[in-house]
Amino acid sequence: MLKLVAVWSPPKPEDRDAFETAYTNVHAPLAGALPNLTSLETILVSGGLEGVLADVHRFAIMTWADNAALERDELTPEWTALRSDAGQMIERFGVTLTSSIGYDG
Repeated sequence: MLKLVAVWSPPKPEDRDAFETAYTNVHAPLAGALPNLTSLETILVSGGLEGVLADVHRFAIMTWADNAALERDELTPEWTALRSDAGQMIERFGVTLTSSIGYDG
């Protein structure tokens, strides 16, 4: 299985509720609509280990059967909508989005 891990930085405290509304009501459903996606797991970070402040706000773990399935999704209108929404969230909330791809192992 191919996995993409997306990592969102924390929004400003005053933007947290608006970010969460945008993420849960718009962004995550757009990700879930990708036709070849096998699974989507989203994680809201509540803190760091041993009381350390977390420098991450959210993770998303997206799974496809293989790289070819991801590549097919990258050509869909759903992917275009997802990428556009991510850009809007980055601009609106001043957050960063980092992603990496790998295989189960």
